[in-house]
Amino acid sequence: MKQERAVRTRRALIESAAVVFGQRGYADATLSMISAGAGVSPGALHFHFENKAAVGAAVETAAARRLRAAARTVYAERTSALQALTGSTQALARLLAYDVVARTGLQLAREPAYASESALLGEWHAYVHRLLTEAREEGALVPGLSGHSVAASVVAATFGFAVLGRDDPQWLSPRTVAGFWRVVMPCLARPALLPGLDASSADSGC
Repeated sequence: MKQERAVRTRRALIESAAVVFGQRGYADATLSMISAGAGVSPGALHFHFENKAAVGAAVETAAARRLRAAARTVYAERTSALQALTGSTQALARLLAYDVVARTGLQLAREPAYASESALLGEWHAYVHRLLTEAREEGALVPGLSGHSVAASVVAATFGFAVLGRDDPQWLSPRTVAGFWRVVMPCLARPALLPGLDASSADSGC
C-alpha cells in the first residue's frame, strides 16, 4: 500500500510539473508550485526529487516513454511503411495535443534555462528515416528522392506543428496533419499507391 501511494505521488508530481513548466517555463517554475499542484507537501516532493532539474528529467523521461509507445503501436500494426509514416505523425500530433507530459517534455528540450539530456528529436529523425528506407525497399517511393532530405523536411514540419500547437491547438489537429500529407505525399509516393494511403489516421486507429 505504501509503495502504491509513493507511485501515485510521483506520478502526480510529474503531471503537476508538466503543467507548471508548460505554463510558466522552466526558469520561472518553482518546486512549491509543483508540490501545490500535486496536492502534496514540499517534503513529499523532496522525497522523490532532489531538485528542480531532477523533476525536469522525470518529465522528459515520462514524455519519451509515451512518445515511443505511440510510435511502436503504429509501427507494429503498419500495412506499409508510408502508411506507418503518416500514422505516426498523426499519433504524435494527438499525443502532443492531449498529453501535457508529452508536450512539455518536448518543450523542455528547447528551454535555455534547462540542461536537457533528451535525444527525442534525434530518435524521431532516425525513425522517420527508417520508415522512408523501408518505403524505398517496398518500391513505394518516387525514384531519385533523397531519404535524408525528405526525413529532415518531415521532422522540421512535425516539430513545427508541435511549437505552433502550444498557442493554437488547430496546428495539432488531424485535419492539419492530413493536409500536410496531402500536399507532400504526391511528391514521395508512386502515383499508383496514392489512392490507398490514408493521411487522416494511424494504422492503429488510436
